[in-house]
Amino acid sequence: MPELAETYACVPSTERGRGILISGDPKSNKVLYTNGRSVIILDLNNPLNVSVYGEHAYPATVARFSPNGEWVASADVSGTVRIWGAYNDHVLKKEFKVLSGRIDDLQWSPDGMRIVACGDGKGKSLVRAFIWDSGTNVGEFDGHSRRVLSCAFKPTRPFRIVTCGEDFLVNFYEGPPFKFKQSHRDHANFVNCVRYSPDGSKFISVSSDKKGIIFDGKTAEKIGELSSEDPHKGSIYAASWSPEGKQVLTVSADKTAKVWDISEDGSGKLKKTLTCSGSGGVDDMLVGCLWQNDHLVTVSLGGTISIFSASNLEKSPLQLSGHMKNITSLAVLKSDPKCILSSSYDGLIVKWVQGLGYSGKLLRKENSQIKCFAAAEEEIVTSGFDNKIWRISLHGDQCGDGDSVDIGSQPKDLSLALLSPELALVTTDSGVVMLRCTKVVSTINLGFAVTASVVAPDGSEAIVGGQDGKLHVFCIVGDTLKEEAVLEKHRGAITVIRYSPDFSMFASGDANREAIVWDRVSREVKLKNMLYHTARINCLAWSPNNSMVATGSLDTCVIIYEVDKPASSRMTIKGAHLGGVYALAFTDEHSVVSSGEDACVRVWKLTPQ
Repeated sequence: MPELAETYACVPSTERGRGILISGDPKSNKVLYTNGRSVIILDLNNPLNVSVYGEHAYPATVARFSPNGEWVASADVSGTVRIWGAYNDHVLKKEFKVLSGRIDDLQWSPDGMRIVACGDGKGKSLVRAFIWDSGTNVGEFDGHSRRVLSCAFKPTRPFRIVTCGEDFLVNFYEGPPFKFKQSHRDHANFVNCVRYSPDGSKFISVSSDKKGIIFDGKTAEKIGELSSEDPHKGSIYAASWSPEGKQVLTVSADKTAKVWDISEDGSGKLKKTLTCSGSGGVDDMLVGCLWQNDHLVTVSLGGTISIFSASNLEKSPLQLSGHMKNITSLAVLKSDPKCILSSSYDGLIVKWVQGLGYSGKLLRKENSQIKCFAAAEEEIVTSGFDNKIWRISLHGDQCGDGDSVDIGSQPKDLSLALLSPELALVTTDSGVVMLRCTKVVSTINLGFAVTASVVAPDGSEAIVGGQDGKLHVFCIVGDTLKEEAVLEKHRGAITVIRYSPDFSMFASGDANREAIVWDRVSREVKLKNMLYHTARINCLAWSPNNSMVATGSLDTCVIIYEVDKPASSRMTIKGAHLGGVYALAFTDEHSVVSSGEDACVRVWKLTPQ
């Protein structure tokens, strides 16, 4: 049966002008963050060790480990908090509707009995504290008039809760049951994050006014500020204390992270400014941070996670990155089958190496959105939503110059003749366009609604699938197509067609959840009854030795069929990707790579049955 060998995680969802609050479990060096409906648990010591919780019905916003590390509380945009097991099957323990709007932050009490959550809601209900196993409220939280962005529980008795938000206030509550005690108006802009030091003696608030203010943990009196020598030059989005409570890490829209020494009297002196290598664009703004044991973790707006060493701040950081949005295509380079390229519609192309994980982003000079994507030996071919087809040369990890051609209508599918990759076939609504390099050699109106196409590896043949479920086989003569046969077996619109590597067969999938393998010469059906998905087939891939076909579907499953065995002896990977599987590729006979709407890439090991 297929086993999950590796997961290349998606990066945290970010939003311009807002911080994100990531958290961790100091005992295990694992961190939590959210992307879409998924909560990602990433091991800092081994970034390929990833588990994903995908049970939220709405996009998740924040997640936290309980003090003993056994449970996770995660919240979403609908105001729901779910409490589930941190290990194995992530069993759901409780679910509560806490606020009427989005939850931005939540925190456990140090005894693990209570949870405080804050965010957006109607009227005055912007903060709530409750007992986690019963949902009973423990206090009244007045004093805020706008969205509350962050909250913190004092980690030692007597318990206190502090909150901050878009009304520029930092509010202090005593309890339990918690009651409003006092409010501070020291900030002149949104207060983005508030955090207690581990011993509870102080807390810090950071704001879009570029200031960080330190308060006494028990009385909430203001005792100091971060130094104005070499301060942050942009909004400060997040702060995190060192384990011994003597230092603070802050991150800002000015693209830097700073480490501050905090003295007993509460003043903060700059110790070191940390910068990450990047393109210097908006995506390098830092929006989240976490100080966990010896790891200083920062997250940029583009989702790049940088891990610095607290004991050696001079050391350059380990950088992890990936996709934030649905991955729509995968390509495996023939010259190096361990090298996987993935692309998402927002225009990002990431290179992964099997066994190592993230290996870099391919930066194109023209960073347009990507709809279709194909890779040949030393070039990539992309199409966007602007009717253009780009051919870009590849030099290792770098993209060279690209040439583009406007084909006059929206490209729907893109196929390269792998043995003579200058020939490309592009599908449009009403027909196909043939390209040699970046020259349109013919635009052919086929007179039916075209949904998918493929060109033979040697460029001698093409198959075009229609909305009506028919497959039209064409011979390529010069720069035109000559129809040779029409194959009718599908009962839904054709979604994908692929030739086997040895060119002896081809496989097709449709929107009515069926796949068929055909013999290319006789055009007879070779494997039928491949009807085990419950929704449309989005993608399919052949194994390098032509013996297996894998199909991926909107139903979140990947099914692998052996061509010489009946379809009923299939291997099924259930729930491969939350939201659906959109791309598949084999790297060798025993490894299939999948990607999907959850923005993750997974490698599955196939063991013969």
